Amino acid sequence: QVQLVESGGGLVQAGGSLRLSCAASGRTFSSYAMGWFRQAPGKEREFVAAISWGGGRTYYADSVKGRFTISRDNAKNTVYLQMNSLSPEDTAVYYCAAKQTVLVVTTSRYDYWGQGTQVTVSS
Repeated sequence: QVQLVESGGGLVQAGGSLRLSCAASGRTFSSYAMGWFRQAPGKEREFVAAISWGGGRTYYADSVKGRFTISRDNAKNTVYLQMNSLSPEDTAVYYCAAKQTVLVVTTSRYDYWGQGTQVTVSS
């Protein structure tokens, strides 16, 4: 069982930056692929970024490529999402997710999900 807790969300002006963190419980964090998803009001949850268990492989949605960076620190059981050049279209609740696999998972087929953290970008 893995518990995920996101933090770092908030209100930021367009063009600004935020760094989200997702802290995971458990001693086998390094065996989990991790992902970030987001859900805007009235829209379906969408994939944002994913990282492999060792951090060597990453994948991004086209909408965030070049602006967002996913990373992880297995010693701290934490995955991060650095978000730069934010726009109002990035406003959403951001969720992290975990799946015990060697693959990079870009679909919603994760086994564990956090409660989410709100990111609001003002124009």
